[in-house]
Amino acid sequence: MPAFFQKLEKIRPVYDWAYKIMLFICKLLLIADIVITSWSVLGRYVSFISDPHWSEEMVLTFMVYMAVLSATLAIRKRSHIRMTAFDKYLPRKVLLVLDLLADIAVLILGVILVVQGAKVVSPTGNIAKFAKYSSIPTLSQTWMYLPVAIAGVGMIIFELEQVFLRIEEFYLPEGAKKEAEA
Repeated sequence: MPAFFQKLEKIRPVYDWAYKIMLFICKLLLIADIVITSWSVLGRYVSFISDPHWSEEMVLTFMVYMAVLSATLAIRKRSHIRMTAFDKYLPRKVLLVLDLLADIAVLILGVILVVQGAKVVSPTGNIAKFAKYSSIPTLSQTWMYLPVAIAGVGMIIFELEQVFLRIEEFYLPEGAKKEAEA
């Protein structure tokens, strides 16, 4: 089995690449949020700057994208909020099994997000047909719901990595993972 993990180690650059792209997109969205919000606030108080009528909806859309994409980034770094009160009292193998079950549950959630998100934003879906931004009537609100499917894809990508890492931990002796990371 360890030979299998050595082969999987070769695709780690793909995970690194996906992580960097999502992080870059989150940074761009944050910059866009700051610029649009600043523009909107200045437009309210400075007479020669116009307040864009679409600013609030675009800022909210960008915030939705940032929220779901950053959640997928937290999966990669194992930095989601979790209950660890009893971790020090549980045997290592039990803790690994529980962590693996949690990762599998999040992986299933990712699949559900992809499937349901794709249904909502598909051309035959009601949202794609009828929902429009009130301030930009030519823009479909499909863009507001698209991050659900995108987050599902990100969750699947990064949870697969986490599942394989958890399984790999079963084959490592106690403390070997900490020494390898150090």
